[in-house]
Amino acid sequence: MFPSVLRISVIDDPEHPSLRDFCDLTDVALRRVREPLEGLYLAESAKVISRAISAGHQPRAVLVLEKWLAEVQPLLERFASAEIEIPIFVGSARVLQSVTGFDMHRGAIASMQRPALPAVPEVLADASRVVVIEDVVDHTNVGAIFRTAAALGADAVLVTPRCADPLYRRSVRVSMGTVLQVPWTRLPEWPIAAELLHDAGFTIVALALADDAIELDEFARQPPQRIAILLGTEGDGLSRRALGAADVTVRIPMRAGVDSLNVAAASAVALWALRA
Repeated sequence: MFPSVLRISVIDDPEHPSLRDFCDLTDVALRRVREPLEGLYLAESAKVISRAISAGHQPRAVLVLEKWLAEVQPLLERFASAEIEIPIFVGSARVLQSVTGFDMHRGAIASMQRPALPAVPEVLADASRVVVIEDVVDHTNVGAIFRTAAALGADAVLVTPRCADPLYRRSVRVSMGTVLQVPWTRLPEWPIAAELLHDAGFTIVALALADDAIELDEFARQPPQRIAILLGTEGDGLSRRALGAADVTVRIPMRAGVDSLNVAAASAVALWALRA
């Protein structure tokens, strides 16, 4: 029924041990611990799988609805002669929902080998505009910031130790796979993070509502050559340590009594205003 270049198996048992990478996907607490620990992440939809493979990432296994197999299989044929066989599991919508815990309306999901994170100086070496995300725990916002960074020309994204995992399934999906394209890594704690940015020649620009903040358009008239745009959480904003590490604090002017934007929207405004 299926071409023989890859190991394609029809599944009817959602409890099969070979499907372990795809189980309990709606358990956020479990998955955000398990995936980094086991060195994997999930790419959902043919488009995101394609971007993951184009980024040089290695698939571990693929779960796909039969009607989507013809679109997904060509993405994997480059691995057909590899020493490590990549299983493709094909099943009905009912079976796949039993495995994952949700309706796989995007048709396919691949478990991928999680790449090792590069060192901070490596990520900063050729960059002039970077985004620093401090402690944003909402995966949707993290994914949206990555998509904005890719669209508006940021060279890299740096995330703090307590920031949500950019390679969590929801972040990857919301980013439209751009988290697999934009260079990123994790920073150490402040003030070591600031030292790394300063050593690379970056001016740290904090977006915050502060008495000493200057308006974004004023700062953008003569921006420094290398800028790290620092973004904080929706509720509390940037930590005191982050604000203390910043070289300048900038705010986006607001109207109609609104005091702030969603963090992803704020990243878009700042990146556009400070584009190189």
